[in-house]
Formats: sequence, structure tokens, C-alpha cells
Amino acid sequence: MQQFLFTVATALKKYTFAVMAALHIGMIADKKNIIPQLTMLKPVIFDLGCGTFKQQSHWIGVDMLDTSAADIIGDVYEVIKALPDNCADEIHAFHFFEQLPHIPALLIEISRILKPTGFIEVVVPHFSNAYFYSDYTLRHFFGLNSFSYLIKDNLLKRKVPQYSIDTGLQLKSIFLHFKYPWIINRPFRTFFQLLFNTSNFMKEWYEDSRSSNIFCYEIQFILTKL
Repeated sequence: MQQFLFTVATALKKYTFAVMAALHIGMIADKKNIIPQLTMLKPVIFDLGCGTFKQQSHWIGVDMLDTSAADIIGDVYEVIKALPDNCADEIHAFHFFEQLPHIPALLIEISRILKPTGFIEVVVPHFSNAYFYSDYTLRHFFGLNSFSYLIKDNLLKRKVPQYSIDTGLQLKSIFLHFKYPWIINRPFRTFFQLLFNTSNFMKEWYEDSRSSNIFCYEIQFILTKL
């Protein structure tokens, strides 16, 4: 009977969080009581939007749904706001930012919680990725300059306006990934990846002149605190 009640309670908990997430109602569940211990943990590494799989087992998984990989459950904006200043050594977000409604607001909060030597790694689909268009849940296109509108950029030659948004972050590096699932294309895409990542000039030249016929799968951005 106790096992049955536990199973029902667990199912109701997961259902409740699914409903709360769907309705965008603020609610946080710290499954392992991690937040009060952040000042004592070393290193502190977050995996935002981890889903059912964390890139590393010791990272702190954050997701809206109660999955096996999620350590903190809730809307990412609410979770980040609940974290103390200068607590994070690293933050990773793999194919998560393209689903967010308000990227500038999240970047400002991420800058607040990053330690002075910390960084955030953001991996998102490139706008030339054909698979991007088949996923109706994705909200944003990304190119080399996408974050340059929101952060300090001393890497790229093309300059864009920042619209008076101060996120407190700067662009450290960019890497173009040309991986695709088809094995027959992998040798060619490995060559393109080596070629177009040789310099920032080659990355910009690729996007300006070659992205219409040579498709890039995703972009990796590394952002650091100013």
C-alpha cells in the first residue's frame, strides 16, 4: 500500500510540474537541496534545459519538467533569479536558447550569477540548418552576430547595434559545427569545419558567401563576464 501511495504521489508531482510549466507559473523544486549549498560546492556547473540527459553527471541539471536528469525543476528565469550572485563557475546550454522567449533578460541574470572567471557555453542551430525549420517549438534563428546585439563583441569585423542593452557579458569565441547524421557527407563536412574555423574572417566569409549552399549544423558561443 505504501509503495502504491508513493507511486501515485510521484506521478501527481510530475503532472503538477508539467501543468505549471505549460502555464508558465513560477514554481521551483530543488530536488537535492542544492541551492542553499552552492557557496560550498566546487565547481558549480549548470546544464540549462538538460531534458532527460546531462552532458556530465556532476553538472546541475535545470529543466521545466521533472526528468531523471533535472536536479532543479522550474522555469529557467525563476530558477536563475533564485540563485545567489557570483555562484556559477560554468553554465552550459545545448539547444536551449532557441526555445526561449526573452534571451536578453536571461543573459542579464546569467551575468549576475557567473563568477568573475566564469563562462557560459551556448550551442544553438545555425540559420542554414535545414532541420531547424521542421521543429515548430524553436523560436529563434542564430548566426555569427546574433549575440553581438546583446553583448560586447571584439571578435567579429561586422558590427551591429546593441540597442542600449547591457548584459555584462562579452564574446570570447565562436565555433561552427558542420556535423550531420548522414555518414556519406561526413568527410566533406569535416573538411568544411576545419576550413571555415581557421579564423574569424573565414567564419564571416562563410556566412556571407557560402552558407546558402554549404549548410552549417550549429554554432557554439563562449561568453564571459565583463
